[in-house]
Amino acid sequence: MSAVNPQAPLVISTHDLGRAAGLRKEFSLTVPGPPNFGNAVIGVPEDSSIQLDLRLEAVVDGVLVTAVATLTYQGECARCLDPIEQEAQLEFQELYLYPETVMPGEDEESFRLKDDLIDLEPALRDAALLDLPLAPICDDDCLGLCSQCGFRLADNPDHEHEQTDARWQALADLFDTKEG
Repeated sequence: MSAVNPQAPLVISTHDLGRAAGLRKEFSLTVPGPPNFGNAVIGVPEDSSIQLDLRLEAVVDGVLVTAVATLTYQGECARCLDPIEQEAQLEFQELYLYPETVMPGEDEESFRLKDDLIDLEPALRDAALLDLPLAPICDDDCLGLCSQCGFRLADNPDHEHEQTDARWQALADLFDTKEG
């Protein structure tokens, strides 16, 4: 079990909460976006603000964290490559087990308290990655780019290229009326 940095922005102390089941603590905080928080197309810029509304509840086996995160994704449209910025509100809930708690069928992915500290980054990262669009678009009606020349179709929806099917090219050459 690796140590948790108590100075990290997404690390929360549960020391004031106590361990008696039913105790609750609610608060809000603003933290900077962690590095590499997203995918290759869209994500939360590093050091951008993430607003967290948290409720920590002591339960028999650990601390139940219920959170609402308000953040802004930035990236580029998958159709037209224009920059996009998208507000999101994520809700997630995670049980952080006390170090001595043994759960039947527990997997290695279980979150645990470490020295009365909770590291919210993995849970927030999981919630954000599940929320991220696979192919973000700037607008539902985005026309994208021309597949032949890369022209932005929103600038001229009637943009097209004259195409002759190669199978008919020989026939077209017979009727080509070039003067000269």
